[in-house]
Amino acid sequence: MRRLLAILIPGLLLLTACGGGEAAAPEPSSQSAGDVAKFDTLKISDNGDQKAPGLEFPKPLEVSEPTVKEVTEGNGDVIRAGQVVEMAYVAVDGKTGKTLEDTYTSGSQPIELNDDLKQGSALIYNVVVGAKVGSQIAFAAPGKAASEGTAAGSSQLVVFKLLSAKDAPKVLDKPEGDAVTPPAGLPTVKVNDQGIPEISVAGVKAPKALISQDLIKGKGAVVKASDTLTVNYVGVTLAGGKKFDSSYEDSFGHKEPASFALSGVIKGWTQGLAGKTVGSRVLLVIPKELAYGDAGQGEAKGDLVFVVDILGTK
Repeated sequence: MRRLLAILIPGLLLLTACGGGEAAAPEPSSQSAGDVAKFDTLKISDNGDQKAPGLEFPKPLEVSEPTVKEVTEGNGDVIRAGQVVEMAYVAVDGKTGKTLEDTYTSGSQPIELNDDLKQGSALIYNVVVGAKVGSQIAFAAPGKAASEGTAAGSSQLVVFKLLSAKDAPKVLDKPEGDAVTPPAGLPTVKVNDQGIPEISVAGVKAPKALISQDLIKGKGAVVKASDTLTVNYVGVTLAGGKKFDSSYEDSFGHKEPASFALSGVIKGWTQGLAGKTVGSRVLLVIPKELAYGDAGQGEAKGDLVFVVDILGTK
């Protein structure tokens, strides 16, 4: 995720959320908000999707409140709520015009138009939903007020281009696909009356290498090692079969799928789940070298066994 979008924009978005007590509005159609007249003199030269546009505006650009406006209408499809929008942007200092960040060269940024964005930033959500692919949107935020010993900051201007929009990947409630009969000698898995997999490791020998066995073969998208997954899982130790972790249940009885970057977990998960498909239930038998080593992590010590339901990926 890009630095400016990850640090500057989300913080500003919290300031722009709708106030409470207002009646629910119909689905917006690219709504502007704030000191939009300040953008009347903004000139944008579109240089395509691979190069940042040129920006011309009277300096300094100062706004009294977070401001957003669709300044150039695209000619693509209308963007709908729930889609994932790929956008590129250039951010500049409103006083000097100096470029602060340019994702046309460093890589575009996807944003999902979900309820979290709608609740956290109605301002951004409302201007993107209803816009057309290819549109350019200007966003400006007031500079930080001066305080004792600190000079006032400049307003910042960000111009987004909406490059594409597609439906967000579906997240399943449970694994879906074709049942697979595993070979003999692996841990056995049964599902209890609450729908939670239970793992038996009786008589199972220590693995010489990672074992990644489909129990249900899903028919969804193929998982890449760079993906973020939504899963349910149960983990037990191979020695003794002690359950040490489960997304299905905790000590408070909560049940909630987990989401994580596949590149940020133990090697046994990364190697064992990459190449699998959404909808699959996967049995992983992981040597300690691909888990937490000899030291372990909490009760997760030695060779480990997981059942992982792959519910979604993005």
